Amino acid sequence: MNITGNTIFVPGATSGIGLALALRLQAKGNTVVVGGRRTEVLAKLAAEHGLGTVHIDTTDPASIAEATAAVVERYPELNVLVAMAGIMRVEDWRTAGFLADAEEVVTTNLLGPIRLIAALTEHLRTRPGAAIVTVSSGLAHVPLRGTPSYNATKAAIHMLSETLRLQFADTGVQVIELVPPAVRTTLLPGQETSDFAMPLDEFADEVMTLLEKDPEANEVLVERVKFLRFADVRGDYDQVVATLNTADPHAR
Repeated sequence: MNITGNTIFVPGATSGIGLALALRLQAKGNTVVVGGRRTEVLAKLAAEHGLGTVHIDTTDPASIAEATAAVVERYPELNVLVAMAGIMRVEDWRTAGFLADAEEVVTTNLLGPIRLIAALTEHLRTRPGAAIVTVSSGLAHVPLRGTPSYNATKAAIHMLSETLRLQFADTGVQVIELVPPAVRTTLLPGQETSDFAMPLDEFADEVMTLLEKDPEANEVLVERVKFLRFADVRGDYDQVVATLNTADPHAR
């Protein structure tokens, strides 16, 4: 993916990693359209930063269909989708009441990106320099005890990315998997100020450096996530699982 000259749609970019990357991509000379549910936040982002905006609820198939059609109509040069929207819930499957959270996580983190990609694949295949950027997690490779559904959805996104890359190999559509570690955002209560999590600006800056350095990369791996990403490859998986679930305050 070239770091400049694109038209990029980032649903789930009204805060956190999504917004940090959207602003950096805009600063590199891209036209960036952000999507989210809160219309007042979208209006503020448009006024303060000049971002394109669209209302979208990535848990709602009808909203995805309407929003993606609107983006393509308003921005026919659209050539990059960054499927950023995601949520994380602490769940205890040994007790009653976890199912609603689990279903919400699966709907947002897995069905949302699937539906977004399905809605835009035909258009992206017509555009030069097209790319689909998925967002998995270091927890796709090493589980955090307190977040089983999140871990599972991110593992699914990882394998989805690997498989779509094979299917799209002769279409001109690049598939890039962004693999964050814990980052200081509001994904979970307390994470925004956690010493365990990577500072947001540090993460976003490193991602941009990596994208610029290797436009053909299949995965975008900041240094900090490699402890999780390559645990099985290194042969220290059990030790990494133990370390993660001792060190991370969100392990239960």
